[in-house]
Amino acid sequence: MRFIVYISLLSIMLWACTGKKHESISKKWKVVTTTGMIKDAVLNIAKDSVDVIALMGPGVDPHLYKATQGDLELLSEATIVFYSGLHLEGKMAEILERLKRTRNVIAVTDEIDRSYLIHPPHTQNVYDPHVWFDVSLWIQAVKKVGKSLMELDTLHRAFYEENMNRYIKQLDSLHLTVKERLQQIPIERRILITAHDAFGYFGKAYGIEVKGLQGISTMSDFGLRDVTDLIDLIVKRKVKAVFFETSVSEKSIRAVVEGCIQKGHQVIIGGSLYSDAMGTEGTPDGTYIGMVHRNVETIVNALK
Repeated sequence: MRFIVYISLLSIMLWACTGKKHESISKKWKVVTTTGMIKDAVLNIAKDSVDVIALMGPGVDPHLYKATQGDLELLSEATIVFYSGLHLEGKMAEILERLKRTRNVIAVTDEIDRSYLIHPPHTQNVYDPHVWFDVSLWIQAVKKVGKSLMELDTLHRAFYEENMNRYIKQLDSLHLTVKERLQQIPIERRILITAHDAFGYFGKAYGIEVKGLQGISTMSDFGLRDVTDLIDLIVKRKVKAVFFETSVSEKSIRAVVEGCIQKGHQVIIGGSLYSDAMGTEGTPDGTYIGMVHRNVETIVNALK
């Protein structure tokens, strides 16, 4: 009789343990990212095995973004948080640093060799944060996302690794495509004019000169002298087109176009480029690869 009771109790205990283990594995983790580009990397690696949300949606400027009370709740409930780093999320920096004390909070740019980063002149310990515009650098950020997920969930390491490697092959192909496509622009026309200097890595990686009215952050100021200098450059170089950015006001670029017209040079608006945010979720432009393709086509069609 005692033996039967013992077996019954053991069975109940084993069932309870098994039930808890199954629940912990099947329950989706909550992943929070700051930008859509990082969210896209998480989705390509983790697929639907996690619930992931980006705090900053289409058209949002991460330089100026302030966390809401709802954001703070999401961050506090997250299993892991991914952010860009390099001071991209300028107004959220203090919150993210505090959160690191108690949560898994990862800057995806942490392991990029600093020698590959753009260091603006007359600054100390400041780097251009827009690394996603050089696809080869963004691959390093994607690897950081994958590595972090594998370390947190060793049971599914092979799943993450396989997905990450597959995605990196797609990014390698994208990198080559961008190089080839931009070669179609005549050398003398390879100059990209935008509202702020978000495309420095793009220019360095793919051989196109880049000029922005503002600095690497939209928090930086620009004055009448900056506008005048840019107008003079456009007129002198006979630049064919300038570009809006979807996350930056059009006002400054329109002022530049008007100034060029007053000096007798007709410059067109070449279109809107995705800079610090991607397009609408569920559309091709709402993915990193789709965003890069759209930018490249917009630039080539306007400048060639």
